[in-house]
Amino acid sequence: MLIKIMLLVIFFSIMIIVGFCSRRHATNVNDFVLGGRGVGPWLTAFAYGTSYFSAVVFIGYAGQFGWKYGLASTWIGLGNALIGSLLAWVVLGRRTRVMTKHLSASTMPEFFGSRFDSKALKIVASAIIFVFLIPYTASVYNGLSRLFGMAFDVPYTACVVAMACLTAVYVILGGYMATAINDFIQGIIMLAGIVAIIASVLNGQGGFTAAVGKLAQIPSEVPATLGQPGAYTSFFGPDPLNLLGVVILTSLGTWGLPQMIHKFYTIRSEKAIATGTVISTVFAIVISGGSYFLGGFGRLFDGPAVYNAAGGVAYDSVIPAMLSGLPDLLIGIVVMLVLSASMSTLSSLVLTSSSTLALDFIKGNLIKNMKDKTQLILMQGLILVFIVISVVLALDPPDFIAQLMGISWGALAGAFLAPFLYGLYWKGVTRASVWVSFLIGVGITVSNLFLHYIASPINAGAVAMVAGLIAVPLVSLITPKLPQGLTDGVFSCYNDLVEATTRKVLPEDKDFDSPAFRKRKK
Repeated sequence: MLIKIMLLVIFFSIMIIVGFCSRRHATNVNDFVLGGRGVGPWLTAFAYGTSYFSAVVFIGYAGQFGWKYGLASTWIGLGNALIGSLLAWVVLGRRTRVMTKHLSASTMPEFFGSRFDSKALKIVASAIIFVFLIPYTASVYNGLSRLFGMAFDVPYTACVVAMACLTAVYVILGGYMATAINDFIQGIIMLAGIVAIIASVLNGQGGFTAAVGKLAQIPSEVPATLGQPGAYTSFFGPDPLNLLGVVILTSLGTWGLPQMIHKFYTIRSEKAIATGTVISTVFAIVISGGSYFLGGFGRLFDGPAVYNAAGGVAYDSVIPAMLSGLPDLLIGIVVMLVLSASMSTLSSLVLTSSSTLALDFIKGNLIKNMKDKTQLILMQGLILVFIVISVVLALDPPDFIAQLMGISWGALAGAFLAPFLYGLYWKGVTRASVWVSFLIGVGITVSNLFLHYIASPINAGAVAMVAGLIAVPLVSLITPKLPQGLTDGVFSCYNDLVEATTRKVLPEDKDFDSPAFRKRKK
């Protein structure tokens, strides 16, 4: 217990110190929200990765899908790395940075408002983000607190409140730069922790080969496999179709999540994007691939601890049951790993939600003229409001945390992925198609909560994303186009003359000595 407490004290102290030291980087709105658009590749890549993977993945998703699909759940982690990280950086990274800078957009709603010349789109997008980031945040609190209860026997409520307070302190103090630096520190802890945990758990089962052998003897519960042993060690597992739905939601979904896309707004230069792509992909392979691989052995720990009072599997208890027998030092490492993953995600979520509400909903609508200092104070106050609402929801959550995350990801990615992606590449996207995408994402997710026409909220989110990707181009072909002058002006950012066109090379903002800059000045 002393070891675990000492590790926590050191961890919390570092987070708060970073917050205080980052105050000088958060004196105006641009610095507070975007870090001055000058963040390097390592900080950006780790911020992306640590915001991606939280206690929801390690405790909720790895436990649930490892139990359902066995070792085939590792495909989810590989999908996260190749689609959610590598392709996201390649397809979205530089274009997002160039166009958002050109449009002076600090948030995703600002992008929609400027790209499609619609104040209404901006307001509705900000409302969607604020509403649906709340259940995601609550799911992170929930998963983390379950692990704390296992490791320290601390009441659930105390864990949630303590986490909320710590998050509020360093985000309010240092803004985006504080979260980015802390994300880097937390990412290193996560990398070391996941390797140590996997090795220890497998060693406790007699090694990798012995563990796989034991898992292969367990009959499948999926009717299609007729109860045959070996399904949980097969290539695609006992239920490949539903496994594909999880891969789509958790991998492609990041392309439409505002807290993830926001990382591309802040990156410094072309070289930083190339370096960050590699770092982010490797990080995802280790963390996400390792988490789901570990979860695939969950059925080897079948016992009373993984069942609820009604006799059903409590998926959030699977990973804690696997880890409960580890030595105290390793338990401390586990707590640090999940704490790191969760703190980084929480800070990203609260910063995204507060900046969206302040800059896109209140500024210019409820309050017409706001000074920069007033906007900064307002965002800091809204961080507290968002955290309080999330804590209230986290104290009385649904049965398992993956449901909360599925609802949030499905609504946000279903609404935003298609219009954002097409909007970066195609001039032909219309306002009507964006409205249709918003309606599809929110409509499918919310209606399915009550009607249950899609059994899993995970699959409902995947359906919403695919439907949006199909609907946006189809609706754009039959609805009125935006004025050509507007779209030409938006896309002119890719043709700015630097040392090469911006379509090929992203320039450094401070390259005042370049021939192109001197030419423009003349």
